[in-house]
Amino acid sequence: MNQPEANEPIIPGYAGDPAQTRRWWRHPALAWCEFGIIALVFWADFHDHIFLSKTLYLFALAWISLRLRGFRWRDVGLVRFRTWGKTLLLGAIVGIAMELLELFVTQPLLMRWTGKAPDLELFRALHGNLKWTLLALVGTWTLAAFGEEMVYRGYLMNRIAGLLQSSQWKWIVSLVISSAIFGAAHLDQGITGQLENMLNGLLLGTIYLACGRSLAVAVVAHGVSDTLDILLMFAGLYPTLR
Repeated sequence: MNQPEANEPIIPGYAGDPAQTRRWWRHPALAWCEFGIIALVFWADFHDHIFLSKTLYLFALAWISLRLRGFRWRDVGLVRFRTWGKTLLLGAIVGIAMELLELFVTQPLLMRWTGKAPDLELFRALHGNLKWTLLALVGTWTLAAFGEEMVYRGYLMNRIAGLLQSSQWKWIVSLVISSAIFGAAHLDQGITGQLENMLNGLLLGTIYLACGRSLAVAVVAHGVSDTLDILLMFAGLYPTLR
């Protein structure tokens, strides 16, 4: 492990061990550069210049950022919560609860407020189509559950909290901001879909913090909730796609 020089100041404010990395890479200016790249990726996605999914590009940015600063993914939460049994069980319970909350509470209330259903027409092709449904499930557990949790909770929440340094509100502020960005990432689903995903981001981020910043439960919960969505769409039972 590289130790800082005697008179070398350490720039504080990250969830990992500050002695693991050189001070240059910890300068706040680097974080602002990363946020600029994130904005550029969102702009490119809005103008249809992104191949497959912007999560891939954001994941690459997150990986490079961590590597430059001497951190590993486990430093931002890629660890199980206590045991794998508890991780899977708690994740499944939270995922099912999120799905029920979405279908019977938040989505109906948001639709009443905005006057619009979430735009999920892209998923209508899943109805009765086993091939596309299986591909969607693969994407659900890779790009959505694993990729998005690593990017928006593991990387982005820690990066924002790091800029706030010793503030007692840093994790609450980072939770709100990262959840708003997560909602904006679903621009194609319309205003109702964005708000719905922002609320999901708040729930997943809260789970992340409640589990001692372990991503595993949030990944499982995210995957279970989205899997239920996909299966309902396949069966033609999803409320706004009937």
